[in-house]
Amino acid sequence: MTFNLPDLGEGLPEAEIVSWHVKEGQRVEVDQPLLSVETAKAVVDVPSPYSGNIVRLHAKAGDTVQTGRPLVDFDLPSQATKASDAGAPAQANQGMVVGHMATRNEELVDHAIVGRGRRAYRDRGRVRAAPAVRMLAKRLGVELSACSATGRHGLVSVDDVLARANLSKSQQRAPAVPGLTDADKLRGPRKAMAQSMSLSRDEIAMCTIFDDADIDAWQNRGDISIRLVRAIAAGIKAEPALNAWFDPAGPSRKLMEQVHLAIAVDTNDGLIVPVLRDVTSQSAPQLRAQLDDIKQRTRARTITPEEMRDYTFTLSNFGTVAGRYATPLVVPPTVAILAAGKLQRDVVAGAKAPEIHVRLPLSLTFDHRCVTGGEALRFLAAVINDLQSPN
Repeated sequence: MTFNLPDLGEGLPEAEIVSWHVKEGQRVEVDQPLLSVETAKAVVDVPSPYSGNIVRLHAKAGDTVQTGRPLVDFDLPSQATKASDAGAPAQANQGMVVGHMATRNEELVDHAIVGRGRRAYRDRGRVRAAPAVRMLAKRLGVELSACSATGRHGLVSVDDVLARANLSKSQQRAPAVPGLTDADKLRGPRKAMAQSMSLSRDEIAMCTIFDDADIDAWQNRGDISIRLVRAIAAGIKAEPALNAWFDPAGPSRKLMEQVHLAIAVDTNDGLIVPVLRDVTSQSAPQLRAQLDDIKQRTRARTITPEEMRDYTFTLSNFGTVAGRYATPLVVPPTVAILAAGKLQRDVVAGAKAPEIHVRLPLSLTFDHRCVTGGEALRFLAAVINDLQSPN
């Protein structure tokens, strides 16, 4: 029985093996950890779906394995391999999830952007591709039905479209840099960042506006990060259009009821973005405790994939290092990101004479396909108004 690399739920086509916890010839039990893999942003353990003896490990530590490709061959007790009395094929290869997943002639798929949570059965004969892939195919004049579908769950990928158009990756970029080898390839969070930023560049209609919040009236410097979280919540209350998901295929937009805030965290391995859940329902101490916890686990690489999904808005507090303004990039399907720069001591017009005030630079990028300039400005005005409150 062959066990394939399961779909770990991040929508990524591959994972890098960090370490094996078992070896060939060893007996394992159901749910015993087999190996640790590094996905785009998290290191996760993959449990065994069977009890039995390990016959073969198909890859070694450091290898990158495609989702759905063989990981482990098992020698199972005879009763565990009986798929049916009619001689049906073994069930291990029916899906790419840990454990048993029954097959059928139709495939259950989620509508991931608009109407999230609704499900429908879709005929497998229909071509399945992400909106960005469909746009690329249209631009290149490629029929999606003529492409091989090598993506997870039968999705047509960007590489499939490029291959059909007889365009290699080398033709899509500058000439290869001399001296680079496979050892220089981006992995883990850095590779994920390259992919998500490329998607953002190709798909989003970016617009950025800048302003400053005068925080000189603060009674103490306080917790700037949590003040920013509270201010974002105030901005979304004033203008809900920025707490949304957008699907250009519709085009469709879904306003989100809860605010799940992604926090960009700088690590030695690259940029990782964990999520603060339902920030409007928590007190400042609760938010601080949650933020400290996810930052610590993010830098220790113990954050789970579930804690980096389904965010509705993003905060980048890059001013803790340097920089005043920026043009932060929105990652689909969200529609906005707020960045805070380094505190500045600026000369402002006082009642009778010039004064020096502490001000917090703000940069708001939004997707102008579905967010109007007025909506973005009302959001930013509410953010600034909340930040300028003394308490």
